[in-house]
Amino acid sequence: MNKFERLTKYIPLIQDDKFGQWIIDKENDGIPEHRIHMPFVNYSQTVDFFHEDLYKFCEEHPEYEHTRYGETLEANGLKWGTESMEAADASSLDAKCVIALLMGAVRAERFCDGALLGFFKSECILCWLQRLKAIDEGGVSNVEQETE
Repeated sequence: MNKFERLTKYIPLIQDDKFGQWIIDKENDGIPEHRIHMPFVNYSQTVDFFHEDLYKFCEEHPEYEHTRYGETLEANGLKWGTESMEAADASSLDAKCVIALLMGAVRAERFCDGALLGFFKSECILCWLQRLKAIDEGGVSNVEQETE
């Protein structure tokens, strides 16, 4: 089994997925008896399972320092923000930085509803997973080289 297979198995799944849809309350008018519910994204099962597997992977591989994703992004000249992350050239990034991008995208959802949906729709998640697959197929990632 390749190191990143828990994550890269989603490559074919997300290529055909709709990822989720915004749920907007159009039935209620805002009076106390009919409070308007805040809009939210109802994510697909694929996105939910990916989210869970990313956290499981990170728990099993503390060497990627997933809790320090912001610092990892910064060390690679990136900012924790949609524009910077989406513009990242994943083809030259090491596995630690790709994991930081994935974690940054997942964590962004906690602060901005729909952020994760945006990363899926822009195909960034797909691109980052493809980079992990390339690292798996090409051998040792930079993090492994540093720890050996």
